[in-house]
Amino acid sequence: MEITKRKLIDAGAPNASTGILNGRSSNILNWDDVRFQWAYPKYKRMLANFWTPFEINMSRDIKQFPDLSEHEKDAFLKIIGLLALLDSVQTDYAGKVADYLTDSSLNALMIILAQQEVVHNHSYSYVLSSIVPKAKQDEVFDYWRTEPILRERNDFITNGYIGFAENPTVENLLHSIVYDVILEGLFFYSGFAFFYNLARNQKMVATSTMINYINRDEQLHVGLFEKIFKEVLREHPEYDTAELKAFGTATFKKAAELEIDWARHIIGNQIDGLIMPELEAYIKFMANKRAEQLGFQAPYEGYRTNPLRWIIAYQEVDLGKTDFFEQKSRQYTKTSDVNGFDEL
Repeated sequence: MEITKRKLIDAGAPNASTGILNGRSSNILNWDDVRFQWAYPKYKRMLANFWTPFEINMSRDIKQFPDLSEHEKDAFLKIIGLLALLDSVQTDYAGKVADYLTDSSLNALMIILAQQEVVHNHSYSYVLSSIVPKAKQDEVFDYWRTEPILRERNDFITNGYIGFAENPTVENLLHSIVYDVILEGLFFYSGFAFFYNLARNQKMVATSTMINYINRDEQLHVGLFEKIFKEVLREHPEYDTAELKAFGTATFKKAAELEIDWARHIIGNQIDGLIMPELEAYIKFMANKRAEQLGFQAPYEGYRTNPLRWIIAYQEVDLGKTDFFEQKSRQYTKTSDVNGFDEL
């Protein structure tokens, strides 16, 4: 079934939409009159996560980066290149999904999600501009063109999105959400582990703080798309088929294989504190977790516990208003004729 874009305004429709897809809605956002009761708590949580790269003091990382091993430097830059590509694609994808979600609250959540992805990409530029020359920064942002394994992983996601972008049907939307959860809930995770491992060795702690902010956002994004996925199936149960479940399990397994290949290539056995069998088990554990979140059978038998227990202290901390790693800057820039409000 094809799905159509919501109208800019529909004076004869209620504020709360009549359906998540192809429904009718005035498109006037009144948080007390929306279709999904979980939307407003999700909105408040996403707002509470607001941050900018300027909050992170990079001074220690600037001094430490030249002292990393050559392999650590190479992995650091290539993982940043990976994240930059994926979050760029994600910004655009969120906007496309927003066009087809009838309820104005879900459209608003997608716009916030896209804005957060823009901040993520800014953070990668911010890190790179702090530690390497502009020419190297440009090279890193082009790694997706030149690294074959990186290109294979990225093509896997972008090809999964193209079906929905070019032919917006219910089935293609559901498939694209599977790829979205892979992007935000699996494909980042060996990279996150690399940065957190540096942090527990007191290396590049400010960058790891920023990665934690991004990780926290991505967990919320996965939860949002999980909600949308399940609401679509609830309203359109004819698409909750054995074929969809088989597609989901197979796709998560393929994604885990690609992530493991990438981890072997970029991390291998040359990073102190990261043992490849444990990292591979962690990726399979995350693939099982994400597949089951969407209602699919886990692609791997076993792998029910996190083999990287130490990572929880870095990955799942609630930053709130605390100075995580004592790195969050508390200095607020004052506006002036020089910087203006746009520079805050």
